Amino acid sequence: MFAKLESLEKKYLELEESLASPDVFNDQEHYRKLAKAHADLRDVVSLFRRHRELNDEAGEMRQMLHDEDPEIKALAQEEIRRLEEEIPHVETALKVALLPPDPLDGKNTILEIRAGTGGEEASLFAADLFRMYCRYAEISGWGVEVMSSSPTESGGFKEVICLITGDKVYSRLKFEAGTHRVQRVPATEAQGRIHTSAATVAVMPEADEVDVEIRPEDLRIDIFRASGAGGQHVNKTESAVRITHVPTGTVVTCQDERSQHKNKARAMKVLASRILAAERERQNSELSAGRKAQVGSGDRSERIRTYNFPQGRCTDHRINLTLYSLDQIMEGSLATLIEALATAAQAEALKAQAEE
Repeated sequence: MFAKLESLEKKYLELEESLASPDVFNDQEHYRKLAKAHADLRDVVSLFRRHRELNDEAGEMRQMLHDEDPEIKALAQEEIRRLEEEIPHVETALKVALLPPDPLDGKNTILEIRAGTGGEEASLFAADLFRMYCRYAEISGWGVEVMSSSPTESGGFKEVICLITGDKVYSRLKFEAGTHRVQRVPATEAQGRIHTSAATVAVMPEADEVDVEIRPEDLRIDIFRASGAGGQHVNKTESAVRITHVPTGTVVTCQDERSQHKNKARAMKVLASRILAAERERQNSELSAGRKAQVGSGDRSERIRTYNFPQGRCTDHRINLTLYSLDQIMEGSLATLIEALATAAQAEALKAQAEE
């Protein structure tokens, strides 16, 4: 591990030297690549240097144990204890930093939320989840664009698909895929009984043209009149688009925009991301060879979280984490949950690496 770290530090210094050269500014594209490579190494090199400093300091303290002055000896022993507590934490952080990065972590994300079992209450919960993710995106400084939606008369959603753009969106939201369950008293419940409903969430990295190839001859495109809430153009113009990817059977429908071309562009974006996500899932299944990560497979059929409103409780079943701050979570305070899931995923990756 340390030989690799020394190699990375050497590369970091070479990049630093290149970035300081006046010639590099003449080629802005080349400069951006160098700057990104330099930034990508900054954290791991800082940790490596911190680890080296701590070990050097520990070596100095051990030399001081031979001092004749008992006070200096006591001080050295105290410092050694502190350093020996900190060094393993830095070593663990270094191991995590050296884990192979997910090449999709930096991508924007297409988020799909669908009402599951529970009728109208499930559609209202789907709307609540959508609002929760919108608030989290706002807190994180990300942008949200609704790609497609099927609203209900009560203000819920049968389905809503949105594109979330910003810094490392997928790396944070990829743990949200699965079935989300809610336990609460619906507004229409006269007896005050608690009902259980569910909504499913799919999280897909936004696909670029280089990520997935879609041949025009593999597509079946249907144009039809939009239906449901949407204004005067509904049922008057054929603006809704349904695209079927014949080889995979993947179907995407978009009808939110008045323009047929805009709906088609949005549908193609969602289609490409679904195909990329399906291919990624297939590859992960092959790589894992039956091993299931602690944080779950990301399958939408897997119940991942329960939101219990009477108790103000949110429980993530993958890592057995319960938080009694449901009001804040529904307002977008997801950082604690997501950080705990990311830590669990790192621990599982380190365990797999050690076994290999």
